[in-house]
Amino acid sequence: MEIDPLFQVNAVCVCCENTFQTSRVRPSFKQTTRRDTDFCAYYKNENPDFYVVRVCPKCGFAFTENSASKLSAEQRKRYEEKVGASSKKKEYGGKRTLDEAMETYKLALICAQVVQDKERIIASLLHHIAWLYRYAENEEQERRFVGFARDSYIRVYETEAAGPSDARLMYLIGELCRRLGEFNEAVRWFSRVIHDQRIMDAGMIRASREQWATLREDMLARKMELPSEMQES
Repeated sequence: MEIDPLFQVNAVCVCCENTFQTSRVRPSFKQTTRRDTDFCAYYKNENPDFYVVRVCPKCGFAFTENSASKLSAEQRKRYEEKVGASSKKKEYGGKRTLDEAMETYKLALICAQVVQDKERIIASLLHHIAWLYRYAENEEQERRFVGFARDSYIRVYETEAAGPSDARLMYLIGELCRRLGEFNEAVRWFSRVIHDQRIMDAGMIRASREQWATLREDMLARKMELPSEMQES
């Protein structure tokens, strides 16, 4: 008998407290075939990223496990006035296509922005939308959302007192800058990870060194002037 890669879990809506079922991918089916330098993963079977967002079929609110555990009365009011009252409720509890996954992420983004969730949540949603456009091979929209995600991650860095433990965040900003062709900015962010003696995350230091070296080659190939950090290498 063939095993369904999906299974159902109960979720409680953070907005209306309705309990509903949503799908997840079984751990045994989460087989990664490769991963891009900004952590976008590709899977042999069902893509678990398609099922990160939970959408309440009763009130239409979309959220993730990392969203606020419960909305305040003011947040619920803002959602209802700006989104909920006019939204068309749709069932996303079963198997999702790429287009349906995109719908859930964009709905979650709108919800997060309306209720003013943490900037980290918004940045992650923007980045995931960029990945979905990458899966769809829509380069224009992918680049657009990579830019949105980069800006949002920078706001996280500037407003959440990011420290040495946020090496992954700094690496990500650098990598998204690199993907946008903003090479000097990318060098600056990678250099922060490489040269900050307080950073102990060996994986992110190594990744930053690799991308730093890739950048240097790209800039030399394009006959671009190297920033001072690179000129002695």
